[in-house]
Amino acid sequence: MSENRIALVTGSTDGLGRAVARALAARGFRVWVHGRDAARAEALVREIAAQGGEARFQRADFASLAEVRSLADAVRHEAPRLDLLINNAGIGTATEGRPASRELSADGHELRFAVNYLAGYLLTERLLPLLRASAPSRIVNVASVGQYPLDFDNLMLARAYSGMRAYAQSKLAQVMFTLDLAEHLRGSGVTVNCLHPATYMDTTMVRAAGVNPASTVEEGAEAVLRLACAPELADTTGGYFDGLRPARAHAMAYDPEARRRLAEVSGTLTRDAMRRVG
Repeated sequence: MSENRIALVTGSTDGLGRAVARALAARGFRVWVHGRDAARAEALVREIAAQGGEARFQRADFASLAEVRSLADAVRHEAPRLDLLINNAGIGTATEGRPASRELSADGHELRFAVNYLAGYLLTERLLPLLRASAPSRIVNVASVGQYPLDFDNLMLARAYSGMRAYAQSKLAQVMFTLDLAEHLRGSGVTVNCLHPATYMDTTMVRAAGVNPASTVEEGAEAVLRLACAPELADTTGGYFDGLRPARAHAMAYDPEARRRLAEVSGTLTRDAMRRVG
């Protein structure tokens, strides 16, 4: 039963996240909508309410770890439980058809690593107590089949930058975090899985890259919702899926030493950010 269950879907004011939020509300979840655009978010909240569902909006810019922390704190303080966390928010490889140039987040980190990976890492870590208390609960990380190995000596890509490499390494980092967290949470009642939802969905991100869409948002949403809700996957954890099928991620995802190094770096970067904002 989904009645009275609560889901947080990041990046849910557009594209895949919007479709997932609408579908979860239709299944009876109370949905926390997240994004940066208040007008689009409020339109989605009204749409869900008109269809008999329940949703609320919480703004946060994932280029700022302070705003990620504020989002997590709002959920922890105001939501009585959290049954489902879908880390979907992200930015792509290009802008208006032009390859992305190197940009920094508010905290001085390479922007795609910060938004696509580090924000979700921090949000998840801060929401773990609530997810544990709400078990059985699920975490779904929206990654990609596009994965590039992490160079820990050049993690912020100060050298040899490309938007594609930045995006792909951030997505591999998501997968590595998924596998690591699943091991940590095994037996807790909280499952963690990740997926490549569909290839070149008809989204703003894909169109901005100048790519012709090859699949629909609905196809991607179906894959995300399966990991989020399917009864037969209730005990599945630590998995990487390509659409509806279990798959193998990049070999680095299965390297315990690489995952240890990523966890160490991630903890350091997020702790440093928290010290800077008090």
